[in-house]
Amino acid sequence: MSFSSNGITGIILAGGYGTRIKHLLNGVPKPMVSVAGRPFVEWVVRYFQTQGITKFIISTGYLGEVIEQHFQTQPIEGVQIICCRETTPLGTAGGFLNAIQQSGKSSNNWLVVNGDSLVFANLALLTKHLSDKNTSGVILGLSVKDTSRYGSLVYNQSGELENFAEKRPGAGIISTGVYLFKNSLLKEFPHRQPLSFENEVFPLFLSKKLSIQVAITEAAFLDIGTPESLPQSESFIIQNLDRFELSY
Repeated sequence: MSFSSNGITGIILAGGYGTRIKHLLNGVPKPMVSVAGRPFVEWVVRYFQTQGITKFIISTGYLGEVIEQHFQTQPIEGVQIICCRETTPLGTAGGFLNAIQQSGKSSNNWLVVNGDSLVFANLALLTKHLSDKNTSGVILGLSVKDTSRYGSLVYNQSGELENFAEKRPGAGIISTGVYLFKNSLLKEFPHRQPLSFENEVFPLFLSKKLSIQVAITEAAFLDIGTPESLPQSESFIIQNLDRFELSY
């Protein structure tokens, strides 16, 4: 089975409140915070556009109209974007399912990413795993020196997910919150809301013996969730505009 990014639709989860950096947001939702002259979520779209993704559904929530208005008034050439709003917080997996249902769109495969973080991994790293007929989904894992902030992924010698470990000091592989699913996996999701990927969906998949692969990267990872990480993300983007196929 060969794979093409043309058969993948991106779902961007952008419904969070941004509590830790609220004083820096100036009345916009966290994914819309200005980083290097553009809303951060726009950088997310532009990066995955370089990876061949041209169709996106953005799951919005708090101040979702700000995100919707931005992409309506400042569309990105070559990209189709639909915004679907949560009226109540649905959780990460709940927002994902709601975006698909509300948009009415279909796709062979679904790429899930966050609107407030960005990992500069090659999408081919995930698609090569999903080309295995026995694999239902892929989690993008990041190799880090200290997993104490995140918890870590536990997987077997074949790269299959076995568990999520508790937060603890030391090196390991953490989840980036980037997932690639075959469309056939949607029928295995529980039907309740709110719904969390890591706390509910993946444990259910494991109990059903579904094969979820862990693809590991050491790529740069940006997270705008803290006052310290926001200027770091801006500096990195300015120094790496070529990764977005842009010049300043």
